[in-house]
Amino acid sequence: MGAAGIGWISAIIIGGVAGWLAEQFMKSNMGLIMNILLGMVGAVVANFLLAILGVVLTGAIGYLVAGFIGACILIAVGRLFRRG
Repeated sequence: MGAAGIGWISAIIIGGVAGWLAEQFMKSNMGLIMNILLGMVGAVVANFLLAILGVVLTGAIGYLVAGFIGACILIAVGRLFRRG
C-alpha cells in the first residue's frame, strides 16, 4: 500500500471496489468486510506474483487491477479448499 503511493483510506476504498468486482466476476457472495479484505490482500498477492514476472503496477488504478486479479485468485483458491 505504501509502495503503491496511496493512503490507508484509499486502500480500503479501492480494496472494497476490487473485492466487489471480483465477487461479481467470480459469482460469489462475500459481504462488505470480506470484499475489502479480498481486495487488499489480493493486491498484495497479485503484486508479488506480477513482480516475479517483471510487471509493476502503481497508483490507484494499478492497485485496483492488482486487487481484482488477486481477489479472483483468492476466491478460486478458497473454492478449491472448500470442495476438497
